Amino acid sequence: MLFHVRMDVAIPRDLDPEERTRLVTTEKARALDLQRSGKWVHLWRVVGAYSNVSVFDVDGTDELHDILWNLPLFPFMTITVTPLTEHPSALSANP
Repeated sequence: MLFHVRMDVAIPRDLDPEERTRLVTTEKARALDLQRSGKWVHLWRVVGAYSNVSVFDVDGTDELHDILWNLPLFPFMTITVTPLTEHPSALSANP
């Protein structure tokens, strides 16, 4: 199943700088692993915001929930999830 996911990050300004660095570094490593596995298929930065727009390809809502819940920056994120399905006018639907 494909899901469009927007993640808006708000790390507290008073968070210990070493903890911030550790979280951001761990988050990047986790994102790269998920991309390599084919679960996180697209990742785009939202210009002017500490946000991203992503597409995940997972088995279902439970898997997506587990992935998102276990992201290191999850406690500092506002996340919006939209399930996706193929549009009937897409080239892939009309060979």
